[in-house]
Amino acid sequence: MNFACDVVEAADPTATALIELARDGSRTEHTFAAVATAAQAFAATLTGAGLARGDVVMTLVGNRPDWVVAMVACFRQGYVVLPCTEQLRAKDLALRLAVARPAAVVADERNAAVLAEAGWDGTTFWVPGLMDAAAPDVVPPPADLTATDPCLVTFTSGTSGEPKAVLHAQRYLTGQHVQAEHWLDARPGDVVWCTAASGWSKSARNVFIAPWIRGATALLHDARFDPAERLDLLEREGVHVLCMAPTEYRVIAKRTTLRAFPALRGLVAAGEALNPEVLRAWEAATGLHIRDGYGQTETGQLTGAPLGEAVRPGSMGRPLPGVELWIDDGELVADPATVPTFFVGYLGDEDDDASVPAIWRTGDRVHEDEDGWLYFEGRTDDVIISSGYRIGPFEVESALVSHPAVAEAAVVAAPDEERGSVVRAVVVLRDGFTGDAALAGELQDHVKGQTAPYKYPRIVDFAAELPKTTSGKVRRAALRDAPTTP
Repeated sequence: MNFACDVVEAADPTATALIELARDGSRTEHTFAAVATAAQAFAATLTGAGLARGDVVMTLVGNRPDWVVAMVACFRQGYVVLPCTEQLRAKDLALRLAVARPAAVVADERNAAVLAEAGWDGTTFWVPGLMDAAAPDVVPPPADLTATDPCLVTFTSGTSGEPKAVLHAQRYLTGQHVQAEHWLDARPGDVVWCTAASGWSKSARNVFIAPWIRGATALLHDARFDPAERLDLLEREGVHVLCMAPTEYRVIAKRTTLRAFPALRGLVAAGEALNPEVLRAWEAATGLHIRDGYGQTETGQLTGAPLGEAVRPGSMGRPLPGVELWIDDGELVADPATVPTFFVGYLGDEDDDASVPAIWRTGDRVHEDEDGWLYFEGRTDDVIISSGYRIGPFEVESALVSHPAVAEAAVVAAPDEERGSVVRAVVVLRDGFTGDAALAGELQDHVKGQTAPYKYPRIVDFAAELPKTTSGKVRRAALRDAPTTP
């Protein structure tokens, strides 16, 4: 499949492909015909600049149509696109430039300074403007692609160690059919809003690839996260399917008054497990379950809560159809041959074998119930062993955020002479609460009442915010290295 030809150019040209909500408050609808023409025009520009099939093009653009046009143009011509989030700093960009060695960069003018600080002085195409380009005099012929031709580079979130450059092939695009149908559940005529920032592996596949494969419209909102505004836009735009990070669901539940939305029929989340309290709050207000899913940068989507079945709180669902997963010594493993979106290899790391392994060890601890539903417990290196007890952080975090004073919480191990390790909680409070010894003791007692007492945090620290990756995951390694409160 050539995504540009077989999906974008083959769609009803008059159908709405994108709804653009810009930072200045303006709203614009773009048809598939407009996106196809703009992508062809930019493909002609890239070809004219001397780019060859297989060259890497890095994008540093927010959630706006210019980013989508650049991605589609690269897919059309067989260029390998590396989308980057605008949250990256010069050091982050320098790493990506050194590893991926792009032939060109597509960047928003607002990112010129950080790009220069990262050391980039090569061919650059500045946006906005790509979406408004006229049809080219000569449309370059699309690349004749195979399933194994390189397509996309995404960097791991760097939860531990330096991020790695993950190379995906064209099969990654084709393979989105599975999760688009069985998890995201986009349907023709739907408005689908995946809020992930460009640069996260979930953003490209669920902002526009999966919705378009299913004949839906993609909503792009290029603005900072505002919980109240998020709900207003859900209602105003008649969104049918909402895909957000667990952190966003948590914050909205804590800081707004949730309500029902007439058009909304699907809520999905992935990235981290969702707390039962958050699930209950959204269900009570909207009448909808948040259906969790699980995947990795290297694998793409692996699991999802099945359609038509009652959601089981804390579960990331079952394996997607055709995907073989099992648990080996507590760790989730996969058969790569059954994963349609499995990666090709890592870029820039000679120690990593680019060949597909016989089995893929996810590094995530998971347990399975009697019906095959999977439950995330934590990373293999996140499990806390205290006095011989094995304690997964998620259950403790869920207990903490069920307290009315807590907005967010993360749990890590802290060294202890007697117990080897103890549970340490880093807590972000809601407005109106003060972090002191009395509240710390109250939270400890609360956890004891919510889960097995041996899991309670013997250390409670308060922080203004949790350190997170650009994709919104808590950087537990940074918390483990940070000093505790005396």
